[in-house]
Amino acid sequence: QVQLVESGGGLVQPGGSLRLSCAPSGSILSIYVMGWYRQAPGKQRELVATITSTGNTNYADSVKGRFTISRDNVKNTVYLQMNSLKPEDTAVYYCNAQYLRLNYWGQGTQVTVSS
Repeated sequence: QVQLVESGGGLVQPGGSLRLSCAPSGSILSIYVMGWYRQAPGKQRELVATITSTGNTNYADSVKGRFTISRDNVKNTVYLQMNSLKPEDTAVYYCNAQYLRLNYWGQGTQVTVSS
C-alpha cells in the first residue's frame, strides 16, 4: 500500500503562485506514473498534469504554460508549480500514483484563488 501525502495548498490572489508537494511513502518515483488531479465543487475530478518515470510530462490544456510538474528522486517528492493562478483553478488538488493496475490517491489539498 502506497500512501501519498500532499502539502502546499492555500489561499492565493489571482495572478499569484503556489507550489504543491506530494511525498509517497515508498521509493516509487522510478516506477510509477505520478500525477496531479483536481476537483472543483459540483464538477468531476480532472487531470491537471502527469510525469512518467522517464520524465515525460503531460498537461491539461487549461494549465499549459502556467503549471509545471516535476519530481525530485533524491527527496522522493513530486511538485506542481502553479503560476498565474486564476479563480477557475480553485479546487481540491489530489496527488496520484499509477503502476499497471495499482492506483493510489492522496487525501487532497485545497487551493483557493480569490481576491
